[in-house]
Amino acid sequence: MAIAGEAHVKEESAEPHFGEEELVRVARSVLQALGAPVDIAELVAESLILSNLVGHDSHGIVRLLQYSDWVFNEQIRPAGRPSRTGGKGAVATVDGSWGFGQPAARMATELAIELAEAHGVAAVAISSCNHIGRLGEYAATIARANKMGMAFCNSGPVVAPFGGAGRVMGTNPFAWSAPLESGEVVLDFATSNVAEGKLRIALAEGRQAPPGSLVDVNGLPSNEPADFYAGGALLPFGAHKGSGMSMLIELTAGLMSGMGSSCDPEYLGGNGTLIFAVDPEAFVSFSRYLEQAETFCREAKRIGGGSEGLEVLLPGEVEQRTLAARRAGGVVIPTEIRSQITQLADRLEVSVGELAVH
Repeated sequence: MAIAGEAHVKEESAEPHFGEEELVRVARSVLQALGAPVDIAELVAESLILSNLVGHDSHGIVRLLQYSDWVFNEQIRPAGRPSRTGGKGAVATVDGSWGFGQPAARMATELAIELAEAHGVAAVAISSCNHIGRLGEYAATIARANKMGMAFCNSGPVVAPFGGAGRVMGTNPFAWSAPLESGEVVLDFATSNVAEGKLRIALAEGRQAPPGSLVDVNGLPSNEPADFYAGGALLPFGAHKGSGMSMLIELTAGLMSGMGSSCDPEYLGGNGTLIFAVDPEAFVSFSRYLEQAETFCREAKRIGGGSEGLEVLLPGEVEQRTLAARRAGGVVIPTEIRSQITQLADRLEVSVGELAVH
């Protein structure tokens, strides 16, 4: 929940703004040029741009740069399609075929919803899976199906454990959602103090990282994003709390997906992912659940605002406001990111239209 009185969405900028349709077109064109079939390119493009629209630019169109590198070095097989490979009862496994991660995560999400409908609870692991994008997207999808969702995954080692300085864990995000009568509550965060993608954006914009976000290659505290890319490490959020949570994600999502832990020499790369869905109606009357959920959210805002009537935000509320603002007014893409995307597009011989910077 946001801190009372926290600044809300501000989307004022003299920089060019780009609409959702144009950004999806650019992303789709680049992905197709990289070898993705039309349907996969569309799904991945829409997922990336949705991240931009809700304000998580670290998981937006900027990821085309990383994804293209992975296609060129054969980490991503662009035509790879996910498939269900096993499971028992309320448990299932999905093989991502080392394609783009979003189709595998979408399949796993839909399976989790289906299995929770039948069994009350479900767990789906994804193996052979590349970067799946913004984890909150999948948790929100589960909530919109009137289920409670939870998801976490590990990734390449870039985060030092509490008290250390060497790269041991991934940024290892965690997402948790709950349905409401009109919408959902969605908690979604990296267990590092800052997501690597946000550091990439900060570097492109010439900004410093927040204090306590990283150490340099010598283990010294730093606010310079370039120090991370020169061999430093990110730090966990909340000191020992974020560090411990990240370690448990390694031991669950990493190992139970078969992908391995991030610092294991045999780690397979990508995202070892676990997605859970729980049907509240398996435990209580769903109508009563919704009634109490709405009461809690209403009273959290009223009581939490105190005598001064300060505004308290629910998890995911900032993203919803940002979505509305950016769908109406467009998205600003940093000039340096636009330039790099233009260079990639030129290499692939596709047009990025007004997004281009030469």
